[in-house]
Amino acid sequence: MAKALFHKSQRVFVKPVGTWALVEKVVPHWVKDVDEPLRVTYECGLGRSFQAHELTAEESFAAETHVLRPDEDDSLLEHWHIARRRAKWRASIGGLGITDVGTYPVIVTDEDDQGGWRVTGGEYDRDPQRIEHQARMIACTPDLLQTARQIADFYQENPDDCPSELKQAAQRCASILRFVYQLDQAAETESATVAAE
Repeated sequence: MAKALFHKSQRVFVKPVGTWALVEKVVPHWVKDVDEPLRVTYECGLGRSFQAHELTAEESFAAETHVLRPDEDDSLLEHWHIARRRAKWRASIGGLGITDVGTYPVIVTDEDDQGGWRVTGGEYDRDPQRIEHQARMIACTPDLLQTARQIADFYQENPDDCPSELKQAAQRCASILRFVYQLDQAAETESATVAAE
């Protein structure tokens, strides 16, 4: 028999997806003439139900990783890269220095080389050099975010040892990180509001 390990509105880390979510619904699966549910699944608003072994509570996650910042845990780091897809709408694109003529960039953000960011053919045709540049920028974003975190942490831990030229950059890094992680803060605020009610 199964017992619910998580409750509604609890913040959990969803391992298969690699993100934090709130439990929206606890779904017990009952069998006739049995007092307890056979199994319990959890809906987190991510497209399917998850079993308990696929979720980790915030407290357990903190104990496992010693921190709650996902960008410092190597298992949670995003590894994005540029893949090239055949441009069906056009046979050749000249003068860009692209080794695969007749292709366009796709940023792959999924481990299976499936999901990611793409542009439409019309947008790529309008300014291919700009789209190629944007693709390189997007693919480097996780590494840049980790670097920004290291700079901001260094400044926060050693404000007196930080060179004056680096202080403004470190403050800007901290500002960018606050903006990037504001969704996590909103989820924490929502969870705290629900718990208070």
